[in-house]
Amino acid sequence: MALREILKYPNPLLRKKAEKVTAFDDALQKLIADMAETMYDAPGVGLAAPQIGASLQLLVMDITSREEEPELIVLINPEISEGEGSEIDEEGCLSVVDLTAKVKRFSKIRVKAQDAEGNHLDFIAEEWFARVIQHEVDHLNGTLFIDHLSSLKRALYKKKRKKQLAEVSEL
Repeated sequence: MALREILKYPNPLLRKKAEKVTAFDDALQKLIADMAETMYDAPGVGLAAPQIGASLQLLVMDITSREEEPELIVLINPEISEGEGSEIDEEGCLSVVDLTAKVKRFSKIRVKAQDAEGNHLDFIAEEWFARVIQHEVDHLNGTLFIDHLSSLKRALYKKKRKKQLAEVSEL
């Protein structure tokens, strides 16, 4: 296992649609282990492969509380086939630094995916679980949570981020 660098906005790789996973081999298992270690170290509740520069339809997540035993969930080639209801809640992102914002998402979704061994999954996710999956699946499609914000909030964040990057490059 190895910690991987988490790409930050505005890295163009974050905007690329990820490719389907076709090989369930040792390289995939190593990538999953690296992603899990990186997510837990960050710390985060979810991480999509594009966030570490791997353009694959793969995400890892763990929605357990800090007091609970960790429970890693791996979803490969996930598709949200149905969504119902909606709720607005606070989101943040390991790739979008220094910003949290309220985002509207489905409150209940149906997900079809594969696990780390390639077995097919078909399940219903609700509330927080559904929100995290939707956030991470967005990454697989080149979408960031800031794309769900108003154009004004998005523009303010882009301006702030540009200033941050300019300050770093001056050092």
